[in-house]
Amino acid sequence: MLSSCLSRTTQSPVKYLVLRAFLNSWARVPQGPPDAILGITEAFKKDVHPKKMNLGVGAYRDDNGKPFVLNSVRKAEQLIFQEKFDKEYLPITGLATFTKEAALLAYGKDSEPLGEGRVSVTQSISGTGALRIGGTFLNRFYPHNKKIFLPTPTWGNHNAVFKDSGLEVGQYRYYDKSTNGLDFNGLVEDIQNAPKNSIFLLHACAHNPTGVDPTPQQWDQISEIIKERSHFPFFDMAYQGFASGDTNVDAYAIRKFVSDGHQICLSQSFAKNMGLYGERVGSFSIISENTKEKAAIDSQLKILIRPMYSNPPLHGARIASYVLSNPELNKEWLSEVKLMAGRIITMRDRLKKHLVEDFESKHNWNHITDQIGMFCYTGLKPEQVERLTNEFHVYLTKDGRISIAGISSHNVKYLAEAIHEVTK
Repeated sequence: MLSSCLSRTTQSPVKYLVLRAFLNSWARVPQGPPDAILGITEAFKKDVHPKKMNLGVGAYRDDNGKPFVLNSVRKAEQLIFQEKFDKEYLPITGLATFTKEAALLAYGKDSEPLGEGRVSVTQSISGTGALRIGGTFLNRFYPHNKKIFLPTPTWGNHNAVFKDSGLEVGQYRYYDKSTNGLDFNGLVEDIQNAPKNSIFLLHACAHNPTGVDPTPQQWDQISEIIKERSHFPFFDMAYQGFASGDTNVDAYAIRKFVSDGHQICLSQSFAKNMGLYGERVGSFSIISENTKEKAAIDSQLKILIRPMYSNPPLHGARIASYVLSNPELNKEWLSEVKLMAGRIITMRDRLKKHLVEDFESKHNWNHITDQIGMFCYTGLKPEQVERLTNEFHVYLTKDGRISIAGISSHNVKYLAEAIHEVTK
């Protein structure tokens, strides 16, 4: 019948096209833009230059430019294999031993809300999944302003995650281009001027993409102002331990806000600090006033997650649980985290040293070592970035952000020379 209908309309091209458009359900789906980071990686792979560098990807690499699997993770996998566990479904909120350890890592063993049983925790599909759970939960149940303010700039996925969660998205000042540092005065002013009871997304440490973090004293002031304005803090912590090399130092902001009485919610990821990128291990937690509230929140998190992905993956959570709970593995993991953070800090030092001492650059490169974590906002202009890629085969994002983890002792001087050439 369909073919005969189409054949009868061939005498009228207009009718034919209208019918074809009606029958084709996806004719009006627009072509979406390519992912910026993936596009950089694709271009890098096609490049055959022997000195090419990929500084766009946000994944740790060793000094030979290879993916790094932690020894503590390998040992945990061996122990899991020996136990011969089954592959049954996890509960909706995940592996209980993992969520317990994840909360302890973030909030600390002396945390009052943890000790009083006021923290709801659920396993998530890494940090992105945790953010989505939190965004949807706030959209459903936060009784005040459904607008979340994000720092400018912020991780590229934050905007989409919270918009798709149903929240309105706003911005607050964060990065100062003139200093390549924190615009603290602008940040404070925007927090003070936002409508009361707004939601603020805060990077706990190693801000992505700038690498610019508030000092502990500045965190203290931010906590005080947010409390004065009755705002709700939502922390994203994707790099605990990976920033300074110390998991307690990197959790300062979280613990300070909690000690100040904020009932925060928190997204955690174990992609970077355990190298569990593809395992998608994360958690979402939220603090309540009392155990009755916690029970209600627990129930609603299950209702929210069940139609979203039903229950989380098992293997990565087991690995993280073993690494966090086994004293020997935990000790080794903490040393490996310090090693990874230390290599990144060393690359920052060497890049700055080459620019200043070897190539006698006239620019101020202090921000390379002042910033922290995997990423560095170099301050390079788009046309300089383009020259870096076209002339020196160095691939990075258009805003001048580089992944320090992509630098090694073998190519750091080459990168410094290339930056010097495009900035002199």
